[in-house]
Amino acid sequence: MRFIYGLLIVCWLATGCSTTTVYVVRHAEKVDETDSTDLSPAGRQRALALADTLARAGIDSIFTTPYRRTRQTAEPLATRLRLPIVSYSTRSIGDVAGRVKRIRRQSVLVVGHSNTILEITQALGAQPRAVKIASGDYDNLFQVRIRRGLFGQSVSLTERTYGVPTPP
Repeated sequence: MRFIYGLLIVCWLATGCSTTTVYVVRHAEKVDETDSTDLSPAGRQRALALADTLARAGIDSIFTTPYRRTRQTAEPLATRLRLPIVSYSTRSIGDVAGRVKRIRRQSVLVVGHSNTILEITQALGAQPRAVKIASGDYDNLFQVRIRRGLFGQSVSLTERTYGVPTPP
């Protein structure tokens, strides 16, 4: 009987633990500086590279701003995985971070802008090395792991690049 009680306690404890992995990227290269611009040919290639990079990452949810360039960046992966793209407002970084923080035991892609991806990463509890994303910098891929356990939460960050390196 003790064994059964012990097994039940272990199962109960295990269900309280979870890890959420969040990938945060800037939209790919764009045609011009207008708000309604599309991705450039290089940007379309980068979007395909993102899909290749994250195809086996177990992505369950995809969030983008309502701008074409962010949606177009996520579309190849969304199509490949047959996932909907959920839009979030650029007005409140806390809103998208809050939505993502409520997700448990899943992997998420968030596509933002040069002036939001570092803030989103920080709002998730990570501290990126970069302090600014340059206007021509498109290859950053931030992986935030949020581990929740019986004794609290820990957040880790892996910073890497994907696709063709952007010039320095």
